[in-house]
Amino acid sequence: MWLFALITATTAPNNTSVADQRVNINKQRLLKRIGYQFKDQALFDLALTHRSYGAENNERLEFLGDAALNFIIGHALFQRLPDTSEGDLSRYRANLVKGVTLAVIAQELELGEHIKLGGGEMKSGGHRRESILADAVEAIIGAIYLDGGMAACENTVLGWFAGRLDNVLNTSLKDPKTQLQELLQAKGKSLPTYEVIDISGEVHNQRFTVQCVVEGLAAPTRGEGSSRRAAEKKAAAAALSGLNQ
Repeated sequence: MWLFALITATTAPNNTSVADQRVNINKQRLLKRIGYQFKDQALFDLALTHRSYGAENNERLEFLGDAALNFIIGHALFQRLPDTSEGDLSRYRANLVKGVTLAVIAQELELGEHIKLGGGEMKSGGHRRESILADAVEAIIGAIYLDGGMAACENTVLGWFAGRLDNVLNTSLKDPKTQLQELLQAKGKSLPTYEVIDISGEVHNQRFTVQCVVEGLAAPTRGEGSSRRAAEKKAAAAALSGLNQ
């Protein structure tokens, strides 16, 4: 009997080691979802530490991650959309890197339960708060950049954004008139109407000005082109821009 007790005492893990094992397993599962293995675990832990937890927190990593994220997504859009204007590229990027999108990514990674929060934030449900989740994603990006360099950071981030970038590409291939019509239909609004309001120039070199009336915009938008269709596209693009703003 005493031998069994001795063997049990020397082989059974205590509560602390079991808890540590559980934490380690959960952390490895999180790293697998993130798609990156840290060489410096302290950086990863810091990225998950909210300012409410203490003076050593993820705010500086968040700053760095925000800059890296904007560059990575901007570079991806620049490469994949060679005919897209600077203004449209900026709008695409802003939509992809906004807080709402980052919070959704955090939820997909199941990040919230791993963020270290102070008592007040914990009680108020801070692990579900959109801003805290988005900041943690940016902090992790900053940590990956410091730990593995830009190539590893870019590879990881593009993995998170692959489907979202594909959606942008699919949308950008449609002309503005189609995009506008689909957007209005999705919102249950009336279809746009186009009207030629001016034709100028010689017969062989005419310029058309078209206005587009859209439900939801205070004033019609205008477009100018060498054909009616080209002018309509520009007017539709202006309407899309107004609705997005």
